[in-house]
Amino acid sequence: MRFRRNARLDPSQVEDYRGASGGSGRPGAVPITLGGGGLIGAIVLVAFLLLGGGGGGVGDLGALTGQTVGPGTASTDLQAECRTGADANERDDCRIVAVVNSVQAYWAKTVRNYEPARTRFFTDSIQTGCGAATSAVGPFYCPGDRYVYIDLGFFEDLQSQLGARGGPLAEAYVLAHEYGHHVQNLTGALGRASRDTGPQGGQVRLELQADCYAGLWVGHALDTGFVADITRQDIADALDAAASVGDDRIQGRAGGQVRPESWTHGSAEQRKAWFIRGVEGSGPPNCDTFRGRV
Repeated sequence: MRFRRNARLDPSQVEDYRGASGGSGRPGAVPITLGGGGLIGAIVLVAFLLLGGGGGGVGDLGALTGQTVGPGTASTDLQAECRTGADANERDDCRIVAVVNSVQAYWAKTVRNYEPARTRFFTDSIQTGCGAATSAVGPFYCPGDRYVYIDLGFFEDLQSQLGARGGPLAEAYVLAHEYGHHVQNLTGALGRASRDTGPQGGQVRLELQADCYAGLWVGHALDTGFVADITRQDIADALDAAASVGDDRIQGRAGGQVRPESWTHGSAEQRKAWFIRGVEGSGPPNCDTFRGRV
């Protein structure tokens, strides 16, 4: 996946708290390099987020121009370094800024009265509107403050601990999934879904819809003005990432018994199937996971 070199980025949609103790310092207080990250067992975003209401991926911002995203500003580093698509093609954190811009540009054109959300980078731990969180939780969306939180070290763990190949679109899938939860929050689906577990349970249906929403963005990413190309290999990498965070894969890698009745995010095959349904879909109606079997 490559970005249009002259695309103008909006780094104000991302706040950088990497290196700030407990997430309480000013954004960008201590710049750090990518790496580290927490244990991944909870990418399935178990009780902390689901029971607390959270969820577990050339041109300007179009419909987002002039909208208020919320309090705070981008760190000086991101503001100075992440200005164009060319920067996104060179720097990992600028690539995430570009992904966030593109994802939100898609949803601004797709969801009536879409309200933007910010992403916040952090290291180790952070205070959120859903309570204190650590890197061990994995990337997550908090409806309490409408932020997506991520320790960028997660992308290393995605490969080293969960066996994914990685790649730019694999990483983008993770962010797009979390913004899928933001859309669910805006539309009310996040609050309506039941919390029962299992392959056909409400929690799984919620997560599979977020996977499908991530796929919708991928299928329409070139139309947002930020993304220059997405290859078949990129799609394969994203599918590989989706499969690697399937409940059956995670339980299997942990060395325990695969227990479908405890699933909260769906199997590898379910996650791949709904992601592809989104990529091939025309819009949110293609992502109705709350009817029939999933």
